This record gives sequence, structure tokens and C-alpha cells, in this order.
Amino acid sequence: MRSGWQADPTAAFERRLGKPAKELGNSNGKDECPDIWQLDNGDIAVIGQDLTATYRTRLPDGVSLAPDERLVVIPGNMLSTAKADIPDA
Repeated sequence: MRSGWQADPTAAFERRLGKPAKELGNSNGKDECPDIWQLDNGDIAVIGQDLTATYRTRLPDGVSLAPDERLVVIPGNMLSTAKADIPDA
């Protein structure tokens, strides 16, 4: 069993952070991935391209992936537009 933070699989999608992929020009004209969502428990869900296998051997020192984790990549403009929806710490 893993220690530390655990994702809650019962959390529901609450609100999109930023703009949809279609609006940003990051889709094929359909409202599809990538996307960033806040869940009803405050956690964040990121939908992107799974590049775990590509990056696993190139992670910086101090960065690791647990067997049940995936590294996903989203366009930079998507995170930039989400900034306005993310409160300061």
C-alpha cells in the first residue's frame, strides 16, 4: 500500500480550469482532450497525452513515478489560461 496522498476515485468533476481545447486550437475541431478540471474535493484532474514510457528514464533527480502514476503532457497555453482559475496559495 502506498503512503501519503491518495486520489479519491469517487470525486466528481466540478469545474474546468482554463479554456477548452477546442477554443485554444488544441483539438481537431472537437471538444476533446487535453483538459484540466478541479474535482469536488479540490483535487485536480489533468487529461493529456500519456508520455510515461518516454520520460520514465529521463526524469530529473528527485523525481519519480510510482507504478500506478502516469506522466501526462498538455499544451502550455492550456495551463496559462487556467492560471486565472487557480487561487494563490
